[in-house]
Amino acid sequence: MEEIPAMKPASLLAGTLLDSWRVLGLCGLGSYGAVYRAEQVGNEGAGPVALKLALHPLDPRFEREGELLSRLAHRHVPRLYGRGWWSPPRGGPFPYVVMNWVDGVSLYAWAAQQPRTSRQVLTLLAQVARALEATHAVEGVHRDVKGDNILVRTEDGQAMLMDFGSGNYPGSRPLTHQLPPPGTPEYQSPESLRFQWEWRHQRLARYDARPTDDLYALGVTAYRLVTGRYPPPAGDLKVTEEGFQLVHPPWVPPETWGSLHPELAAWIHRLLLGEPTARGTSAEVAQDLEDAATRADAMADLPLTPLPPQAPTPPRSPQAAPSGWAEPLWLMVAASLCLAVGLWWTSGRPSPSPFEETTAATPSQDTEDAGTAGLADSMSSTPVSAVPYLPAQGGFYLDLPKKPFPGQHRPPCAKPQIEINGGCWARFSDATPPCGSGAYEWKKGCYWPIIGPPRPSTSSP
Repeated sequence: MEEIPAMKPASLLAGTLLDSWRVLGLCGLGSYGAVYRAEQVGNEGAGPVALKLALHPLDPRFEREGELLSRLAHRHVPRLYGRGWWSPPRGGPFPYVVMNWVDGVSLYAWAAQQPRTSRQVLTLLAQVARALEATHAVEGVHRDVKGDNILVRTEDGQAMLMDFGSGNYPGSRPLTHQLPPPGTPEYQSPESLRFQWEWRHQRLARYDARPTDDLYALGVTAYRLVTGRYPPPAGDLKVTEEGFQLVHPPWVPPETWGSLHPELAAWIHRLLLGEPTARGTSAEVAQDLEDAATRADAMADLPLTPLPPQAPTPPRSPQAAPSGWAEPLWLMVAASLCLAVGLWWTSGRPSPSPFEETTAATPSQDTEDAGTAGLADSMSSTPVSAVPYLPAQGGFYLDLPKKPFPGQHRPPCAKPQIEINGGCWARFSDATPPCGSGAYEWKKGCYWPIIGPPRPSTSSP
């Protein structure tokens, strides 16, 4: 007798039933979940819903997303319709959540498809801040605010904050027991990265995100939305004979890269301030953004336009310059190479468990997305033109030294490290020169030295 193929979460056929929900078709696929267009049996006239199904059995992310959404009722947050478990004949069970269907595109894709004005951006940021206000009011935090997780609805141009799978709330059971915390590195707050740096030697250190972390991520989102670039890092590494020294690159205001209203520029600046309390609360930010969108003069209705790439960089203001560390943490700790953080990213860590709350450090592509966004990573639906990511001007690289640094690991090197000039080095993904400050170029790749505590002796005492 021919064996019936096993059903898998990423390949459900139209008509498949999950409790009272009937699958209509697959609309997106990520690393942790598949999103299906579905309908409720017996209530087909209510229209389609988005059914988000885990790809890994018993994945606790979905329990967390469902619980946090169940506490929210806000026009800029998806409404939870149901949650449950799908148990195929073999394998599982797989958790799922059902929410209202949203036709729209990601915030970055929306910006790339049409001219945008400062007033429009202020309005959309205010709507996301209102969604954060509702989240923070129930003592929750989103922990992955970014343009990929914000949809602009086709019907009315309203913003929807999506993908609460990385969220947190009081009473939730910890899913991450080591650094780095969940989220996308470019959007992590300076206080989060400072904590990771200072506690890098503590293997079980855990950072508890706060509402101000979400507001900082909203500032990074706004900066990239209007400039096509991430804001500059406030912390970088310089290699010296004594080791690594933290340096502070100059702050580059968003108006350096394009014309935008002073009200919008000031708000991006405020959200990226290094002092968390200076950002305000989500309620204050939402109200002030709404007021700014209302009172801004006619200049706010002019399209945002880029300035020539050779625009001069203003000097850093010691009184007001934000100190947000938007640079991914691996750039710092991969150089210092402590076991808790640096080695986690760069020196052969086993594949992450499907139950660990981690997000890929590589930039995700912006995709058209009806129903949900992100899935804690980019989805594989048809991509749409998006706001391009433009690396900061003036990048440079360092020549690879002819001999190892003091304290650098020596061969044999753990995989996927490689031996170069007698030392162990790690390459970050497929990055190509110019590699940026603190990085070294070798054979058209970007590398960082593996430096850390000496290996224990292999001989008996």
